[in-house]
Amino acid sequence: MKRIFSGVQPTGNLHLGNYLGAIRNWVRLQDDYDCIFCVVDLHAITAWQEPRELAANTREVAAAMMASGIAPERNIIFVQSQVPAHAELAWIFNCVARLGWLSRMTQFKEKAGKHRENASVGLFSYPNLMAADILLYKATHVPVGDDQKQHLELTRDIAQKFNSDFGVDFFPLVEPLIFGSGTRVMSLRDGTRKMSKSDPSAYSRIEMTDGADDIARKFRKAKTDPHPLPETPAGFAGRPEAANLMGIYAALSDIPIADACARFGGGQFSAFKRDLADLAVSVLAPIQDETRRLMGDEAYVDGVLRDGSRRARALAGPILEEVQAIVGFLPA
Repeated sequence: MKRIFSGVQPTGNLHLGNYLGAIRNWVRLQDDYDCIFCVVDLHAITAWQEPRELAANTREVAAAMMASGIAPERNIIFVQSQVPAHAELAWIFNCVARLGWLSRMTQFKEKAGKHRENASVGLFSYPNLMAADILLYKATHVPVGDDQKQHLELTRDIAQKFNSDFGVDFFPLVEPLIFGSGTRVMSLRDGTRKMSKSDPSAYSRIEMTDGADDIARKFRKAKTDPHPLPETPAGFAGRPEAANLMGIYAALSDIPIADACARFGGGQFSAFKRDLADLAVSVLAPIQDETRRLMGDEAYVDGVLRDGSRRARALAGPILEEVQAIVGFLPA
């Protein structure tokens, strides 16, 4: 069976973009792929994290993944830092990847901002760790959004250079799984920017822990324009906020965006936003209830993660040993 690796950072609450853009798609993949899902806490500490919050967020992300329908008995769900081979392979890839490759990574430029000299070395080199995450399990496919394709291309470059440098055919050239409509959820305050946990405004995102009143309030305050909703997808040209809200509705309803346009086209945002909020609550409430139930059983969540880490180490260990032999390291 083809193997998927994917991960999510435990940096604050998950939001609607995480769910629609990643986790819901993971649930749909588990019937057709050998799936490995990781809470990537090593990636999280490329920016400062309060230790107790990081630990709590790690458990909450794992609980939310399970509450969304990712079954731990059918998939590996684990915490990145509990499998040291990730960091070991990342160091080897630090010595394979080129500075010029990393310098072209647009996400580093966005996250580091104007003061790049103050960014951590980890933030600069984390694409190498991402490549290690994937190739440590010889994953064949990675579900990604359009904004992550550059990192996956770097993973392919690293795999190819490693194979070429050492004259082996060892690492696969991983393929992207790019999902269509509704997977790129944008900020409720700026339809040109991706919904993000790092946005200073809580009104920019729907968090998975938001109650019905919060969800309704955030959608009500979401930025729009003065025109009626478009009747066809072509009417979204130059209207990113309208496109975002209609896309969210289509994704939550699991219908084509053209059908959402046919349903609401010509109407006003005020009525549409009420329907959108009601729909979001109906979809998210069962997940929230199950997440709270799981968070009340910390021992169970920790047990799932320990078992997942054990299974991940069992897969990763032999692959890392082969890499070490290829590189010329003496066996332990």
